[in-house]
Amino acid sequence: MLAIGLVLNTLGIGLFCWAIFTLAVYALPFFVALSIGMIAFQSGAGLIGTLLLATAGGALALVLGQIAVAITRSLALRIAIAAAFAAPAAVAGYHVVFAVSDIGVPSLAWREVFACLGAVCIGLTSWTRLMALTRIGPLEAGGLVDNPS
Repeated sequence: MLAIGLVLNTLGIGLFCWAIFTLAVYALPFFVALSIGMIAFQSGAGLIGTLLLATAGGALALVLGQIAVAITRSLALRIAIAAAFAAPAAVAGYHVVFAVSDIGVPSLAWREVFACLGAVCIGLTSWTRLMALTRIGPLEAGGLVDNPS
């Protein structure tokens, strides 16, 4: 019985870590959706209208961010867009790792260290997942003539 509990605990922690890394990309769209939902609810949109507006706003933020990274040619603009997505993910990662490390780490200093490492890892994961959408085009000729005759 103890062995089954240890195996299920390990699987549960692994599933939780996988979910954190998978959902890290969606921290900015979630924040946008939450902000739109709060504004819509306070302005009297009702529960159904608030849910519809928040979902549409979050999805639009995600799609526009991914399209902007995929079609832009400017490296500085790609970095700025990816940083806008990675920063909230890093903050969310910091808080999640800080809260989870309370279970097994009694020292506050080590909890801070683990939380900072978690923020960096989750921020970089979000960064790489968004930058994976960049389109790598064919190499340009660079002034070479295709048919010299």
